[in-house]
Formats: sequence, structure tokens, C-alpha cells
Amino acid sequence: MTAPLDSAAVAQYLADHPQFFVEHAGLLGEVKLSSPLTGRAVSLQERQMEVMRDKYKALELRMADLLRRAEENMAIANRFHGWTQGLLRAATPAAMPDAVVQGLIEHFSVPQASLRLWNLAPDYADAPFARGVSDDVRLFANSLRAPYCGPNKDFEAVRWLDDGVEVGSNVRSTVLLTLRAGGNAFGLLVLGSPDPDRFNATMATDFLVHIGETASAALAPLRA
Repeated sequence: MTAPLDSAAVAQYLADHPQFFVEHAGLLGEVKLSSPLTGRAVSLQERQMEVMRDKYKALELRMADLLRRAEENMAIANRFHGWTQGLLRAATPAAMPDAVVQGLIEHFSVPQASLRLWNLAPDYADAPFARGVSDDVRLFANSLRAPYCGPNKDFEAVRWLDDGVEVGSNVRSTVLLTLRAGGNAFGLLVLGSPDPDRFNATMATDFLVHIGETASAALAPLRA
């Protein structure tokens, strides 16, 4: 007695014999399947077209998403280019900290930005960008191995941001970037926003890493 075939065996047979429907072309019009789109019975050919249309729509959505991401990355790259051009136009090393901060505000539409540096050459020891840096901030900056991007957890460095009402009071989300030279921290760059979702932990940090590295290279001449 011949054992009945199950669906898996039939599927495997058809996969192993791709010429089956060439040799039995008449079956293509006779096999009826239930369409999940209309609920009616359709031929195998019609069902195949529905599947292909679904795949095409999925590919269209994927392509649209990739194009959107590419446009966003291009826009960020253009902003980054404009910012670095501003750094190159800084007339003196002493003007570089302001060029870093103001350039980020201008090109990236960052609501608030500030930085502090330490271990500087004597000529810059009393500059505004060298004041008010506690030992705790230095230790924190040195321990920060990747950009921090997320909610303001009452970081001391966020108090460097002046919102015109109370220092740091309206900062809901923030970015903290350690500035390094030779592996040693010599500064901290702070970005802030009153929008809690402007800087969040799900954001990609590739460009933030590039900003930190570029700012570090631009500000390194101020070091002792």
C-alpha cells in the first residue's frame, strides 16, 4: 500500500523537479488557491502575481527608507563640512574654542553648546574656556570612552550652558564629548537641548565621534 504524501513531501518534490509545471502546464490554470487579499479562489498564476507584487512593495518601502537615510547622512555631512570650514577660518588658537561652539550651534542647529579645557599653555590659563573645571569633571571626562547621548542626569558640566534664566535649568537632553590628545583628556564639549528627544540613547554616534575627534585636533594647540 502506498503511503499518502504530506505537504512537505509534495513541496520537496516540486523543488527537486523544477520542470514539473513545464511538463504539466495545464495544471497552472486548474490549481486554485485562496487569496489573502480578496478571500476568493485564484489560480496559481494569479497568486504568484500577488506574491510578486507584495515583494515589490516591500522592496519599494526598503528603497525609500534607504534613500531617506542617505539624504539625512548627506545633510549631516554638509553641515560637518561647513563646521570644519569655520574652524579653518579661525584667526588664532585662542579663537578656536568659540569657533567650535558657535559653529556647532550654527550648522547643526544645536540650541546650546559650551566647552571647557584644562592642562593648557600659560597664555590661556585664565581664558573663559579654562575656568570652572572641577576635579570631578576631569575624572568624568577621562572615564568617558564614547560619546554620551541621552537625558540630562544633572551633570555638572551641563551647568556651563547658560539658558538666560538659570544655568542649565532647561536642558532636558545632552551630548557629552571628551576632547583628547595622545589618549589623555584635556577638555569636555557639551551640547544641550530643552527637547528631551533631541539627543537620545538610540541615536547613532558616528558623527558625534567625528565631531569630538575634529574638535580635539583643532583645540590641541592650546595645550601646554
